[in-house]
Amino acid sequence: MILLEDQVLSDDIKEQFFVCDLNACKGACCVEGDLGAPLEESELQELAKAYEAVKPYLSDEGKKAIEKEGLYIKDFEGDYSTTTINGKECAFAIYDENKVLKCGIEQAYLDGKTDFKKPISCHLYPIRITKYDHYEALNYDRWDICSAACTLGSKLGVPVYKFLKDALVRKYGEAWYDQLCKEIEG
Repeated sequence: MILLEDQVLSDDIKEQFFVCDLNACKGACCVEGDLGAPLEESELQELAKAYEAVKPYLSDEGKKAIEKEGLYIKDFEGDYSTTTINGKECAFAIYDENKVLKCGIEQAYLDGKTDFKKPISCHLYPIRITKYDHYEALNYDRWDICSAACTLGSKLGVPVYKFLKDALVRKYGEAWYDQLCKEIEG
């Protein structure tokens, strides 16, 4: 376990290897699961502000789901997540020319149309954050659809925390990430 400011990180974040292999999984994380992408409350306004720029990137089915359900839903526990198409794929997911699911929000961001990159929960995956009263727990989420990512990460020797450097810096800042590296690497 790694303690850093108000975060508790599982050792898996330094010990497990991971590099997304979209050619193998085809973006299955955008379809699998019980809900859409988890959203932080602070992201709700960002998503609403970005929507008009993102909308042209979305599939007709995604736009229809959003028109019907809204940009996000609030679940029975009071948590927010992106709307899905018929309870399956994220309404913001788009297929590329190779039939790989990618994020329409992120594509709009990469094209300079919005400042909102994508939900931090997506950017941080395979880390999932659980918030408690006085701290956040960062845990490595093992999911069989990511087995190819584990294999590739192991082959390349890339631990989870290094694969997620940009996402961790986005969430907690450069100084926090530098401190994490010092804690892990000595």
